Amino acid sequence: MKKFLALVLALVMVLSLAACGEKKADNKNFKLGVILLHDEASTYDLNFINGVKDAAKALGLSDDQVIYKRNIEEGDACYEAAADLVDQGCKVVFADSFGHETYLLKAAKEFKNVQFCHATGTMAHTEKLDNFHNAFASIYEGRYLAGVAAGMKLKEMMAADSSVKPHIGYVGAFTYAEVISGYTSFYLGVKSIVPEVTMDVQFTGSWYDEIEEKNAAAALIDNGCVLISQHADSMGAPSVCEERNVPNVSYNGSTVNSCPNTFIVSSRIDWSPYFQYICKQTMEGKAIDTDWTGTIATGSVVLTDVNTKAAAAGTADKIKEVKAQLENGSLKVFNTANFTVEGAALSSYMADVDTDDAFTPDTEAVKDGFFHESEYRSAPYFNVNVDGINCLNAKY
Repeated sequence: MKKFLALVLALVMVLSLAACGEKKADNKNFKLGVILLHDEASTYDLNFINGVKDAAKALGLSDDQVIYKRNIEEGDACYEAAADLVDQGCKVVFADSFGHETYLLKAAKEFKNVQFCHATGTMAHTEKLDNFHNAFASIYEGRYLAGVAAGMKLKEMMAADSSVKPHIGYVGAFTYAEVISGYTSFYLGVKSIVPEVTMDVQFTGSWYDEIEEKNAAAALIDNGCVLISQHADSMGAPSVCEERNVPNVSYNGSTVNSCPNTFIVSSRIDWSPYFQYICKQTMEGKAIDTDWTGTIATGSVVLTDVNTKAAAAGTADKIKEVKAQLENGSLKVFNTANFTVEGAALSSYMADVDTDDAFTPDTEAVKDGFFHESEYRSAPYFNVNVDGINCLNAKY
């Protein structure tokens, strides 16, 4: 009996020592700083704000442990905001816009005991700093699913009225790879349902310009586009679609309350998993991935509920079917068998992954029959001009 009790006591001591050796999350002395390009009026920034709030709730953070810096321009103002957040005791500082990256990196080099995380950037994997990180998600999968929903609607419209042409439109901000990847994946989703579809893209030259987005959507509709989607951050395009009774697929959240008759569905990145991850890693003294890519499987790529008033019958079931194929890997969004470039199949493409000042292509992105988007870097690098997409004003 004495030997047995001794063994039990020894086991308890070992387990106690192991527990002491494992650093537990300390959320009492933790603060998160969030730098936003705009504010809640922007669907893009609101999506980040909602992600932060969900993460804070899950982690038990109080309101005073999260500090926001709103309407921070892509310039020295970002560095100044980051420095101020450090002064206020933030252990993690996050910025949400591509143009913030250079200035956030400057802060990371100065404040080496603080973790700096940035959405949509490209520099972390080449800078190789322990405290500077990029993150994005495979949103092209979400946009593809949204395209499937749009294709279902387009097919229904064409069946009901023979005068409806398979011609759709897309409001884009810039001709960046992120936008090109997004509108191409959306187009391929539509094309999977309506193979003969064509798409016009109108650029605004701004991430957030409600007037320009309205004008772009109106121009597309006037040019014969019977359905509109977007990669721009205001309510400009959806509001025009509602006014003119044109079906719309939005981005970064549902617009059903404002556009009940035309909103079909929206894809978005759910940033809550990433915010939880970077906060917990920092609180526990663990490293953060240099370049993190969220997926459908991690809960980082999501769709809103389908608006049955505007969507085609069977849309939700079709989305569920295609989503399962994306999750099990049987479907690849950028399968080269499903599109052509200047009339030919895409058998090879050198992508600019390790971005330099000259944007030099450096990585073969096509293998095994598909373009490997967001695998070699979290930020999108698909910038191929596929047949069937017509860019009307590609000056931006």
